[in-house]
Order: sequence, then structure tokens, then C-alpha cells
Amino acid sequence: MVRIDGNEFPEDLFYHREHMWVRVEDGRVRVGYNDWAQSAAGRLLKINTRRVGSVVQEGKTLGTIESGKWVGPLKAPVTGKIVEINEEVLKRPSLINEDPYGRGWVAVIEPTDLENELKNLIKGSDRTMLETWLRSEKEIHKV
Repeated sequence: MVRIDGNEFPEDLFYHREHMWVRVEDGRVRVGYNDWAQSAAGRLLKINTRRVGSVVQEGKTLGTIESGKWVGPLKAPVTGKIVEINEEVLKRPSLINEDPYGRGWVAVIEPTDLENELKNLIKGSDRTMLETWLRSEKEIHKV
């Protein structure tokens, strides 16, 4: 586990620069909102996602997320078809605050070009890259 400024980044995951994490599972990917992003957003109140069967493009909208102080897009970390949505998170978005890498996952995507798109993500084991990325995010978002 990499810990940076009180936030956790499991080393076995990949991280998209738009605050989503990726866990590869038998050719599919489980995705969610990372620990720093949920912490910066505050208590999450609402989440909307595209439907199962929808095709998403890397970097394009997978859904929206809302807290008491912020509303923004959830960007797909990979291109592919949504094969599962976490219904529990749709009913209780604060699960992301409580357990962002466990019960707080958002969707499962069947990727179309995983091998190439993983090259664009930050490896959880790359502490230096994570720290550099997080530092720039804090400057951009004034957090």
C-alpha cells in the first residue's frame, strides 16, 4: 500500500489521471473512485452512471458524482462495454467514502484495448509517479 498525505493507493491497482482506479480481473476491469478524490470531494451524496451494455471511451464520461460541495464527471479509465454497475453504490454513494477500493467500486468494464490503455495509467507500485500526479492535482484543485 502506498500512502501519500494520508491517502491510500493499493499497489496492485492502476490509476487514471481523472481519479479512477482500475483492477484487472480475468480480462475485465473493476473501476472506482480513488481515495484522494473521495476525500477531496467530501461526503458523496449522489452518483449516476451509464447503463449496463453502454460502450464507454477512455477519458469520456462514465457517469457523474456529487458531494455537498462539488458535482463532476466520472471519467472512464478504459474503453469498453459496461457489464456490471454497483447497485449498492447507486443507492448509497457514501460507500465510496467508506471503502473506495472495496465495496465502493463503481462498474465492471469489458475492455476492448486493455493492453495498450494500461500503458497510459499510473501503476500503484510507482510511488514517484503517484506523488508527482497527486501534487499537480492538489495545485489544480487548490486542495
